Amino acid sequence: MKHKPPHWQHDPPWKRDWKEGPPRQSWRLFAFFSLIFGVIVLLILGGFAALLLFFSRAVAGGDTAAIVWLGACGLTIFLPMLAFFIAGRAFRGIATPLAEVMSAADAVAAGDLTVRVPVYGRRSRFSQLSHSFNRMIEELQRADQQRRNLTADVAHELRTPLHIIQGNLEGVLDGVYEPTPAHIEATLEETRTLARLVDDLHTLSQAEAGQLSLHLEKVSVPDLLADVQVSFSGQAEAKGVALAVDLMGTPDDLVLVGDAGRLDQVLSNLVANALRHTGENGRITLSAARQANNIHITVADTGEGIPAEALPYVFNRFWRGDAARSHTAGAGAGLGLAIAKQLVEAHQGTIAVASTPGEGTQFRISLPIDLSETDHEIAAT
Repeated sequence: MKHKPPHWQHDPPWKRDWKEGPPRQSWRLFAFFSLIFGVIVLLILGGFAALLLFFSRAVAGGDTAAIVWLGACGLTIFLPMLAFFIAGRAFRGIATPLAEVMSAADAVAAGDLTVRVPVYGRRSRFSQLSHSFNRMIEELQRADQQRRNLTADVAHELRTPLHIIQGNLEGVLDGVYEPTPAHIEATLEETRTLARLVDDLHTLSQAEAGQLSLHLEKVSVPDLLADVQVSFSGQAEAKGVALAVDLMGTPDDLVLVGDAGRLDQVLSNLVANALRHTGENGRITLSAARQANNIHITVADTGEGIPAEALPYVFNRFWRGDAARSHTAGAGAGLGLAIAKQLVEAHQGTIAVASTPGEGTQFRISLPIDLSETDHEIAAT
């Protein structure tokens, strides 16, 4: 009994078809082009033969007319054969690439995203078509993998608080735990964790889909930074971390159009992340400066820093610098930086990160002072 190879070693359908010859679409295209080309040639040559016969009868005798007529008939037979030969030569250059794209499209429709189309030539239209098709499949494959990763990440994040809630409630029902305020509060805290996770996912999905509504108004960046400083002053003091604001420029220069609530959410996520990774006697600085028509906001800390190999992934969903961290250890769900990036981009801005392990991390936000009013309505001030 022969051993069958694993399923991932099987050729996809579009490749298996070529083992027994070109796919059916190739022959259909070949027949179609040959028929059209042949009919056109026959019509042209038939008219040409009739014209020659009429002309020969008008200027020559019967023998000459017969010779011309036979020659024209010979051409009407030979030239269609030549046309079919030329069509066969052009088969590989026209029908074959189109047939392969059609076969690959059928494979993609059946769910096979590993299919790729061979590229013929370098500058031909068919090579451009093949490149575009392959890029499209690569994007589909990447999006499908992201969807799978997101589903797994969400399931993982939901599992921990749900297990805690279930364990606490079952313990109370079985008499293992007393329904004391402490146990009830612990269970309630896990429900808050679930609620925050659901809210974060909703915000993130809206932002990524471009459906996040912004309430635009004039925002004073100094006031925004001062509010964030006040909100986190208690946590910073409890950890022994200095939280400072550094403004470069007059308050009148540091004004932009944006959604104050969303921008506060961005800075809150960054400061909360900085507090988690900055130890005692550390420092977190919120600074702002204007450059031309942009305002740059920086959140810098003197914490543990981020390894260089991890920097490209800090804005990914559910990314954590330390995979071993848990909610109980003070780490979030790993959505804060992803949400911050999406909210900044919703304001037509950019966010970047620079870090040195052991010295600290710096997040820099660049926001335009005025947004386009085509998609958003600026609130009256």
